[in-house]
Amino acid sequence: MIMRQILFLAFLFLGFTYPKYKDGRPECKYRMDAEDMVMAYGGGPDSCDILGARDLWMFKADDSTFCMHYDAAGPKGWLTSLAVSKDLVHWEKRGPVLQLGGKDEPDSKSASYGTTYFDGKKWHMFYLGTPNVTTAPNFIPSFPYLNMKAESKSPYGPWLKRRDIIPFKPKENTFYSSTTSPGFIVKNKDEYMMFFSAVDFTIKRTICIARTRDLDGPWKIDSSPIIPTGEQVENTSIYFEKANKTWFLFTNHIGLDKDGEYTDAIWVYWSKDLNKWDPANKAVVLDGQNCKWSKRCIGLPYVIRYKNRLAVLYDAPGGNSVSHMRRSIGLAFLNLPLTAPK
Repeated sequence: MIMRQILFLAFLFLGFTYPKYKDGRPECKYRMDAEDMVMAYGGGPDSCDILGARDLWMFKADDSTFCMHYDAAGPKGWLTSLAVSKDLVHWEKRGPVLQLGGKDEPDSKSASYGTTYFDGKKWHMFYLGTPNVTTAPNFIPSFPYLNMKAESKSPYGPWLKRRDIIPFKPKENTFYSSTTSPGFIVKNKDEYMMFFSAVDFTIKRTICIARTRDLDGPWKIDSSPIIPTGEQVENTSIYFEKANKTWFLFTNHIGLDKDGEYTDAIWVYWSKDLNKWDPANKAVVLDGQNCKWSKRCIGLPYVIRYKNRLAVLYDAPGGNSVSHMRRSIGLAFLNLPLTAPK
């Protein structure tokens, strides 16, 4: 009995927790704290986000203007839409920047999650397309999630879909057989590295690197993901902390309980080397324990430096809901310099 008590206290001291997921999927032993606030869904042009605002991507148009691409759930389906802000709190919604593809095109049912990269000459967008969604009115995208391409001369659009360019796509009998969803791009010397979401046919989720030297050309996918399949994380936003030369990869964790699977937390992994990641080096950034307005469900993150702090934007449905629908955009902050938990 005494030995059991000593072991239990040791686990508390080290920060470990007993597994809480029904299938035993990995969880975090560390936690980072954050504060948060919310920007509500609805009110977009032509009711474009009347059913929800989620899956956001951030980028700066200039020194004073932030742009946000987010999935606006509306009468036609989920479409990448634009909102702009000067302070990350007050947003002007400008409506969809992508439209659904034609009947037989791979983005015929959803053209969403529009990630961007500016190469100094033009803006590249890698977005999620799919021909499969649930029934009206929600139109929730379903597999396969395809990586598609668009471009623009301006961060505000208009965006031209590049049907002639297929960055990369799911491949049978691999860890990315169901999904090659777009991700954060880092330029490393003369190579671009995209940390994309990979899902296999058993719905094990992980992150993998695709590489190219030409953003309009083909990509080569690494033979294995950066962390094991089954970590159950998807989507990426990366921050490099110069003070300690550490890369921090923020991602969305998919949890499991009596209500099934849903986005339950933002996790962060850290590494000194973009090509080497230890799955043990991870922490919870935001979940129902430290979010003030959404107590169970926390969605996709994006991080960006704002003044002397790191802003963490995310989506959530609020309250005890775990729904895909009627999500709003939240904002949390982490103090800088960012350091890994000890």
